[in-house]
Amino acid sequence: MKNLLIFLLLTFAFLDLHAQDFQGMAVYESKTSTSDIKSRFEGNKDITPEMRKMIEERMKSMFEKTFILNFDKTTSIYKEEEKLDAPGQQSQFGGGVKMISSMMGGGGTFYKDVKAKNYTVDKEFMGKEFLVKDSLPDLKWKMEGESKQIGGYNCFKATAVRPVSKSDLRNIKLKSDKKDPAKTEAKEKTTNIMDELEMPEKITITAWYAPEIPVNQGPENYWGLPGLILEVNDGKTTILCSKIVLNPKEKATIKPPTNGKAISQKEYDETVVKKMEELRQMNQGRGGNGVMQMRMP
Repeated sequence: MKNLLIFLLLTFAFLDLHAQDFQGMAVYESKTSTSDIKSRFEGNKDITPEMRKMIEERMKSMFEKTFILNFDKTTSIYKEEEKLDAPGQQSQFGGGVKMISSMMGGGGTFYKDVKAKNYTVDKEFMGKEFLVKDSLPDLKWKMEGESKQIGGYNCFKATAVRPVSKSDLRNIKLKSDKKDPAKTEAKEKTTNIMDELEMPEKITITAWYAPEIPVNQGPENYWGLPGLILEVNDGKTTILCSKIVLNPKEKATIKPPTNGKAISQKEYDETVVKKMEELRQMNQGRGGNGVMQMRMP
């Protein structure tokens, strides 16, 4: 009788998941390590305790985020949970907040269609709106055979190696030249942190997926596993699911965003790299005053 009851419960759960109007909602907490960036400010006498506190608070808001994933059997939308800025925070940091948020994995609506194998995401960069449309990455997942529990779901481990998007600054790191005395001395003389940063070409992704939720979905542009991806780690950023609701009472509208100039991911990355290089050169020549004079064509 007990085995029959378990069988019936699993059967009903399976049928519920594959109903015509099935939807699910998952909440993800994203956190990116900033230890290497913070080390840049250690021992800098020009940064007051008040400035350090302001910088750390801003970095926390940029590198620790909450996202909502609404999904059905083939499509999904992934969007940062909206939070109100503290009084004066928006004016203090200016219009660059949205731009930086977008480059730190936030901002906009990320829509993906795993059946058509494409995605659409709206981005804002230097006051201009873009609509990035492209094919989903072809992740060559390797099943590792390990398992663990996440929120009561039995999850399995998979890994993949993928190229790094040049417009995603979460993977940026300090150049490892501390053992070179000449470069260390040069570091002490410069105030331009952009000269000290570099971006890896590839990163290794570790994902944990739940076969009990048999949808080909996950946060951001992660997909391609036989179950909902509940955790992703790329070495610096960890995205962990903290809540799942299957067939919520209020259904979400899952449609791609439409605002912005249509552009491919490669074209968007090239635009960001070009403008960031212009920004770096202007900061060198004007002590940072060139930031507000930047304009998109």
